[in-house]
Amino acid sequence: MDSLKTPFKTECDLSVTRVGLITKKDDSLAMQHAEKVAKWLQSLGIEVQLNTIPPELDLLVALGGDGTLLHIAEQAAKHSIPVTGINLGNLGFLTEYAKDETESALKSILQGKVVIENRLMLKTRVVTNGEPELYRYALNDIVINKYTLDRLLHLATRAGGDYITTYKADGLIFSTPTGSTAYNLSAGGPLVHPGLATILVTPICPFMLSSRPIILPATTPITTEFESNGNAECAQVIVDGQPCWEMHDGDRLEVEPAEHPLRLIASSTRDYFTILRNKLHWGNPASDRK
Repeated sequence: MDSLKTPFKTECDLSVTRVGLITKKDDSLAMQHAEKVAKWLQSLGIEVQLNTIPPELDLLVALGGDGTLLHIAEQAAKHSIPVTGINLGNLGFLTEYAKDETESALKSILQGKVVIENRLMLKTRVVTNGEPELYRYALNDIVINKYTLDRLLHLATRAGGDYITTYKADGLIFSTPTGSTAYNLSAGGPLVHPGLATILVTPICPFMLSSRPIILPATTPITTEFESNGNAECAQVIVDGQPCWEMHDGDRLEVEPAEHPLRLIASSTRDYFTILRNKLHWGNPASDRK
């Protein structure tokens, strides 16, 4: 599946006989809920795998929060397994169903006809002295952060080989549209509808106010070279919240679209803008008319 040629939304008949339940790490309440859900699914004749992702699964259910779903996104996308999320706290941007909606949400999916949103993912690696690391994959974002408190990072950034600028900032965020509501938003970046194939580049606390976020086509590979200017400093690369590498002088970070999108089952009760209004406290149409 080519992530850039696949339509954002596809409707399909989903035949579910094997389900994977993934719980929030070290969360006893999530595990208790998973065991309850597993018994219910098994009573329907469905095979259940708990906290493991074999490639033959028909459906993955994340029980926790957005972080739980982010944790499984790489493997789910690799095996093209459709994913849905049950939020055991406040509703998230990705985990759209509440705990008390678990059974009704899964019943709707098990009926067969679902709408799947093919969410763009990014792949990234650090190259040191011409030697590349293994790729890591992100559904939300890839972040270069500084370690020290007193020095700005110098990050020479190119798009498709064309020089953009050398960002002087506390860091740099490369975000998918899905991740535009995460760190990108906190750093002053724009909201981008997840149906658009773009990569957002957002500086963190830039030295120059003219260093603004930029939105690039997802077809454009991006590279950033770390320039320490002779200092012994280094930077840290974080992929979907997980620290992955250090960058030293001359190291290059490569960012490009992943081969496979995440197949996220769209909520049958909440659209994208309903979720935005809820999470960002934009109000609702009824109150706006008063």
